[in-house]
This record gives sequence, structure tokens and C-alpha cells, in this order.
Amino acid sequence: MTTQKEVERILRVDHAGERGAISIYTTQIAISRRLWPSCVPALEEMLAHEKSHYRTFESELRKRHARTCYALPLWNLGGATLGLITALLGPKAIWSCTAAVESTVYKHLQEQLHFLEQHDQAAWLAVKAIEADEKSHLEHALDNGGEPVRANWLIWAVVSSCTSMAIWLSRKL
Repeated sequence: MTTQKEVERILRVDHAGERGAISIYTTQIAISRRLWPSCVPALEEMLAHEKSHYRTFESELRKRHARTCYALPLWNLGGATLGLITALLGPKAIWSCTAAVESTVYKHLQEQLHFLEQHDQAAWLAVKAIEADEKSHLEHALDNGGEPVRANWLIWAVVSSCTSMAIWLSRKL
């Protein structure tokens, strides 16, 4: 695979991931407005970040005349499903979901940054620009009960595995 194709694949995966995150947060906010209103301000801030990240990656893909991931509708559905289940389970489940997703994503971003720094400065800047937001989402989630302990462990394991699978599948599609 050429370097250009690998860069496009990285951007496509990140774009798809942001789509999934938007669906998770949108669904969690809709449920939390009624059940867990104290969660809503932080979720809305995170949603705003994810929407901005999505636009950034969409712009980078367009500049390169590169396609988006074929599985975007699946990531919408998967994100909404994760958002629904975790929001119904309560704030700790919401923050466990966020922590599991962001932990997996943050590790993935580090690998991407290492590659992009040597091969595509514009793409590196796009990924680097979201790094702090993703880390702050992780830290907020951990600070609010999202660590993988007791009952949260199962949520963390399932969500982390789903996120890793989505990243892998997005690389293929």
C-alpha cells in the first residue's frame, strides 16, 4: 500500500470513528435529559468536540479526493445502540462507555501520529488537533466513575472490544 493510501485510510478510520462517537453522545444526551440531567453539560461539550473532529476529517478526505468508510451507517447504528444501553444503565455506565472508547481511541491516535509525522504533515496536524480533546474526554470519564472496576468492568470490556473491532473493520472498508 502506498503512503498516500495509508494516510487516506487513517483519515477514513478517524472520520468513521467520529461518526460513531457523535451517535453515542447524541443518544446518551437524549436519554440523560430525562434520567441523568447532571451528565448533559459534559456530554454536550464532548459532542461539540466530536462534531468538530468529524468536520476536520471530512475536510481532509475531500482535499485528497478520498472516499469515506463504507460502514458509516453501521457506525451510526452501533453508536446509537451503545449510547442507548449505557444511558439506560446510568451515569457510571455512560462514563465507562466514554472511558473505554476514548482509551482505545487515544492509543490508536498515538500510533497514527507516529506514522503521520513522518509522512503527511497536514494529516498529522489534523490528528494532533483532536488529541487533547480525546484525552480530556477520557480524563473526565475516569474522574466521574468510568474506571474499569466491579460492574463497570464488563461495560469497559465490551465497549473497548467493540471500538477495537470498529477500528479494524473501518481499516478494511
